[in-house]
Amino acid sequence: MKVQGKAMRSIALAADGWAVEVVDQTLLPHRCEVRRLESLSEMAEAITTMVVRGAPLIGASAAYGLALALREDPSDAGLREAAGALVATRPTAVNLRWAIEDMTERLQGLPPAERAAGAYARAGALCEEDVAINQAIGANGLRLIEIAADRKAVGEPVNILTHCNAGWLATVDWGTALAPIYMAHDSGVRVHVWVDETRPRNQGSGLTAWELGQHGVPHTVIADNAGGHLMQHRRVDFCITGTDRTTAGGDVCNKIGTYLKALAADANGVPFYVALPGPTIDWDLVDGLAIPIEERAGSELSQVTGMTADGRIESVRVTPPESPTANYAFDVTPARLVSALITERGVCPASQEGLLSLYPERREN
Repeated sequence: MKVQGKAMRSIALAADGWAVEVVDQTLLPHRCEVRRLESLSEMAEAITTMVVRGAPLIGASAAYGLALALREDPSDAGLREAAGALVATRPTAVNLRWAIEDMTERLQGLPPAERAAGAYARAGALCEEDVAINQAIGANGLRLIEIAADRKAVGEPVNILTHCNAGWLATVDWGTALAPIYMAHDSGVRVHVWVDETRPRNQGSGLTAWELGQHGVPHTVIADNAGGHLMQHRRVDFCITGTDRTTAGGDVCNKIGTYLKALAADANGVPFYVALPGPTIDWDLVDGLAIPIEERAGSELSQVTGMTADGRIESVRVTPPESPTANYAFDVTPARLVSALITERGVCPASQEGLLSLYPERREN
């Protein structure tokens, strides 16, 4: 996607062909800087501290993290230890585990001397697969936007509400929930995006708003609690979010606050769509309430970070020092509240049968 008019991806190999360069998302929207990562420990820290975040990007980052590790220790023990360290960085997003399992299965059969090269090749392939998947999600979701546009008066935009960040910053490129929006905008369909701020880390106001602005997509940042009000007043045509894990039964785990938006949408007859790539589906789990929910540091909730008038980036406390915090990073939206799932293979009901209709290879014989 575009940054200051130039094409950019969230992750790529450095010019030397072995170090990994990522957009440091902790500095956005105030500064767009690329961070160079040269070791397993640096990649693990980047994932843990959300320098890189978003389920598909975490998977791609972990794959390159394994490649960095195998440059130093390509032994069986080195492979096991690196895989374990990376899987432990974020417990909720299933793409991370999927990427490491894919990499490990392929690399175990190679001689140690060939593993690093094999890891780099497979990590690069996973990144290209992610881009292709997201383009397909965008094309499938675009049709839903076009249908909504046909129902609008001439000149009126399709108003779409989104939560958290499911754009190109959360993937290698294009994004999931935002991919259809970018394609609609680029094809001349008028769209306007209501951007939830997405407390406590503000991935909506800090990341989604930034990338939509860079690409020229009309948008408005709103407080997290404003969505229901807008739906009551018929100012939202539909909602679309991403997901960090979707169960085989169609339950959706996404950034905290998604469940409340889905409830408001259901109460007001507003369609609620979720966009996801196939690797985000956890075929071993049906009940979303069994998904482990990451609890992050309370400082993310008790403090906010922003840019001062003189250009300094500062964090300030917004809660009483003696007040405890509970910082749940995700919640689960039951399948009954999801109007449809948008995948790279098409659009389907949020149900086990719906998902199996798109992924028939997952049916038990």
